[in-house]
Amino acid sequence: MWLNPEEVLLKNALKLWVTEKSNEFFLLQRRRGHGDTGGKFTGLLVGALDSVLDSNARVTPFRILLQMPGSQVSWTIACGAAVGEMNRHWDWLVQNLLHSLSVFENKEDVASFVKGKVKGLIAEEVRGRQAAQEEEPEKFREALLKFELCFGLPSSEKLVTTYSCCCWKGRVPRQGWLYLSINHMAFYSFLLGKEVKFVIPWAEVTRLERVSTGLMTDMVRVMTRRCQLDFSMFLSLDEAFGVIGQLADIALRRLLDSEGLELDRVLQQSSNITKRVLEEQALRTYVLALFRLPRGERLQEVALCSVWTPHARCHTTGTLFTTDSYLCFASRDEGHCSLLIPLSEVISIEKAESTSLLPNPVIVSVRSKKAFQLIELQDRDSLVDGLTSRLRALQWKHSMFRSKKSLTSSSPYYTFCYDTMYCDGEDIEERAQRQTVNTEALMACYHHSQPDPNNSTATMEQVKERLWEDHFPEYGRGVHMFRTEKIQKLVAMGIPESLRGELWMTFSDASSELASHPGYYSGLVTESMGQSSLATEEIERDLHRSLPDHPAFQNVKGIAALRRVLTAYAHRNPKIGYCQSMNILASVLLLYTKEEEAFSLLVAVCERMLPDYFNRRVIGAQVDQSVFEELIRDRLPELAEHIPDLSPLSSISLSWFLTLFLSVLPFRSAVCVVDCFFFHGIKAIFQLGLAVLDANATALCASADDSQALMILTGFLDQVKYDEDPSPPTPHPSQSGEEEGRPPVKQHTLITDLIADSYEKFGDLTVRQIEKLRCRHRIQVLQAHEDTTKENALRVVTPDVSLSPENLADVYDLFKTEHFINLYWGDGGTTLALQHHDPGRPYVEQYRVDRVQFKSLYMLLVPWLCGFHTDTVAHRTFTLLDQDRDSLITFREFAGWLDTLYFEELNEKVRLLYRLHIPPALTESEDDPSPLKSPQLSTTRPLHVELPNAPDVCVHVEGEMRDFQEQLKQMLKDLAKEKEKDVEQPVPPMNQREFIQFCKTLYSMFHGNPDENELFQAIATVTSLVLQIGEVGHRSRCSGSEVSSEGGAGDEVEDDHREGSQEDHPVFSTEEDGERKEGTSKSSGSESQSEWAVSYAQILASLLTEQQLVNFFEKPMDLSAKVAEAKVKQYHERAGLLMLQQGTS
Repeated sequence: MWLNPEEVLLKNALKLWVTEKSNEFFLLQRRRGHGDTGGKFTGLLVGALDSVLDSNARVTPFRILLQMPGSQVSWTIACGAAVGEMNRHWDWLVQNLLHSLSVFENKEDVASFVKGKVKGLIAEEVRGRQAAQEEEPEKFREALLKFELCFGLPSSEKLVTTYSCCCWKGRVPRQGWLYLSINHMAFYSFLLGKEVKFVIPWAEVTRLERVSTGLMTDMVRVMTRRCQLDFSMFLSLDEAFGVIGQLADIALRRLLDSEGLELDRVLQQSSNITKRVLEEQALRTYVLALFRLPRGERLQEVALCSVWTPHARCHTTGTLFTTDSYLCFASRDEGHCSLLIPLSEVISIEKAESTSLLPNPVIVSVRSKKAFQLIELQDRDSLVDGLTSRLRALQWKHSMFRSKKSLTSSSPYYTFCYDTMYCDGEDIEERAQRQTVNTEALMACYHHSQPDPNNSTATMEQVKERLWEDHFPEYGRGVHMFRTEKIQKLVAMGIPESLRGELWMTFSDASSELASHPGYYSGLVTESMGQSSLATEEIERDLHRSLPDHPAFQNVKGIAALRRVLTAYAHRNPKIGYCQSMNILASVLLLYTKEEEAFSLLVAVCERMLPDYFNRRVIGAQVDQSVFEELIRDRLPELAEHIPDLSPLSSISLSWFLTLFLSVLPFRSAVCVVDCFFFHGIKAIFQLGLAVLDANATALCASADDSQALMILTGFLDQVKYDEDPSPPTPHPSQSGEEEGRPPVKQHTLITDLIADSYEKFGDLTVRQIEKLRCRHRIQVLQAHEDTTKENALRVVTPDVSLSPENLADVYDLFKTEHFINLYWGDGGTTLALQHHDPGRPYVEQYRVDRVQFKSLYMLLVPWLCGFHTDTVAHRTFTLLDQDRDSLITFREFAGWLDTLYFEELNEKVRLLYRLHIPPALTESEDDPSPLKSPQLSTTRPLHVELPNAPDVCVHVEGEMRDFQEQLKQMLKDLAKEKEKDVEQPVPPMNQREFIQFCKTLYSMFHGNPDENELFQAIATVTSLVLQIGEVGHRSRCSGSEVSSEGGAGDEVEDDHREGSQEDHPVFSTEEDGERKEGTSKSSGSESQSEWAVSYAQILASLLTEQQLVNFFEKPMDLSAKVAEAKVKQYHERAGLLMLQQGTS
């Protein structure tokens, strides 16, 4: 294969290569030891070396080198493992390049020409591989070429797909092509000689909608912060809308919250994203949500099939989804019938004999002596092979944790029926052994009130238990039971307390996770208890707020169990740690399950069933609130019409989602909601929320304000009672003292009736619809957070600068865009701090730029370019602004620099230029900024103490320490005085080399100015004047040094009292000054003591003598025009620069 040309210093180092073919410019070489039949010692040695190397370090046996006649430097341009492939590459070079190279006279031109050709071949191969993955490779290849030609983006901007569409401008359509890439959407149209094209980053997309108009049936509406775009297409509208939403969602999660929001490993590398990958990811997301599987599960196979359902006495048609650890079946109609089989429960997967009635059958046998029959599998062999290999790997993994007992069973062969036993005796024994903390649910010991066996409550519990016991033999018991509409009705009635914990574990599949990791919870408890952290402090604060009215949490046993569960989870998942509302949820789980099971359920809820709910910014809950608002508009249009702004209702319902109604409903009623949640997932909460609003729609429409709406909903939920609850309805704690004026509400609404109403009216809501809505609304939520970040960053920076709010906002956008551009097209060398956006940082530090990015912004915004010297000045400016030496600049530092250039007085502008030409901005050798060769000094030039190598070192140490302490005290006094007087901190003096660089910068700044000649004459006059001032100072110091040397050590005391002079002030002391003082104490004839130097005040005073210079620096500059120009140029110039860098690398 062709390679990016890589330099090889020694063509035949250590005789490791043998030349097979050669000509004037190319060599075809074979690795010694590869293909040798003589068995020479050198070949055997090299062959042995290659064989023991790691696969990543092994060398391919063949390569082609580009060589220049008379040069010892070569470049590897191709390598391969097959001689046939290398011969084809060689023939191409000979036929297409060899004759052309003889025309060149310069060797460098030959090398550049060949490198360019090879890179072109590589790019063509990349396009070919990408096109081969598409359904129509030739069309995609053509679209890819047009995309690169029309928009000029770097080659790393990978195109995903294209659509023919119309972009509407008012009522005028513009027919063209919509190009969707990993970071941008672009449109190109050329019609009747008029060209229209634009590029929009996904990071700018704030909202996606599918709208209907009078002109077209449906259109895709894309809204950004600056514009609104409508696209219509006759074909593939649904597909295009889905792909646009996916790409925008992935880009925003990757750019804006890569730490907080989990992203699939495939999507973390944007180069892996293709249209096919997006389709697979959309299906995977749906399957994980439908079956509430762990987020790390990968979708392996998807196959249409039919499953034998004993309760229906027939085969049910649907789709089989297999993942790393599960077999999942869903009927054609979502919710009609589903089946979940963890591979950890499977014993064998076998192919049975195919017949006309049972084509391609597969038998899946599980540990509870049941078997499932699947038929009509199209690709049965590969499916069974994949499942079998994963099953063996999983069994081997479990055998590492279990020293006794095999997963296989010696029982007779399985039949297609179900036993009434939940699991065998060995499973019960194992389960008992795993309970190392609390071995029973708290509800077994504590009740609100002990029920009377003769009352209606106990009777209803017995009836429901009997219904479930009749249900299990026919539909199965355990995680692999058939989940049908009948079980939905049983759950809606309320699960009996004796079965609640078991069924919660079954519906969530926490039982198989628990069985796969025996002893995991007890180990976490041992590791976490006793540790102190922010999470543990918050847990301790909330322990006694968790169901305080329940007797189980009015004693030490219940509180201790809750503490263990929450602390263990915070230790397991420090990214989440502990969030409010987790305590309420864990309390309810502990009431109905054993402690270890409650922990497993908490893991399932936080990490699978409510994804992204319990992170730093509760993004998942906010996304679902936004989805809930759209569902209200769609399902309750009359309510949405009367209340156009649904955000108050969304705020009220936030606690419904975070606590699963546990914080707003009476306890026994809320537990019934939790039953539905574990069976149906978040869909049950959406349905119930819509039912609550529907039941109060009339009152809400008549409400005067948000507070009254809150009272209506709170009062309604307080009166929702459990079927068998004998106690009268009690007011919600938040309503105490507010009974007067409350609107009348319907008394004693039964929770079972409310749940049944939610299924009847809103049961057609599907998981697929919810996931699509989540994808779109996550874009809005993330962008809302970005707007908040921007507002707060501007609020923090505004008091420190004089930029107008509009200019500051535009500069922030440019700064953030520069950060994103590097993530789009960077070369992979970006620092970790820039690759991962951390919303937890202070607002002004969330976006930072490195040196390369700053130089790009410098070129766009600086008012005075310096010609060929611009890059050097930009480099010095970055070094000066990087105060914490982390090689990154924050927005606050960048805005302060711009403010100085555009809005500060002349003296501050000159001060900035002055500081750019002294350390740390100016190093001793700018060509080699190594810390060892040119140490970076702080802008204040801190005190420098160096111990001399002398016999009286102790005396010198004490003297230097005293001097240091005295100087430090004086410096602190001076700084305090300056702060009181609001006087700027003085800057160190400038030596002659630094002053020459200062003049060089000024000359380059004036080049091209309309008043260039007058400015040059003025700066020449100033330069001459400053040189004279410096020379006078130099001579006076030289004479002072001679007098000091004659006076000897006795004059040192007098020198110690010269603290008032500017040159001896501690703030002005540099390393050179320290060396000068040391040299003076050692020898009287030191050169450093008499170094040429001028101060900032002297340079400023000299500049003020020339009116032309004063006019230049005081001339008002229009930042708004500069920013507007930068917005247009930023993308194209940055893209062109990156393409140039990639082309020359």
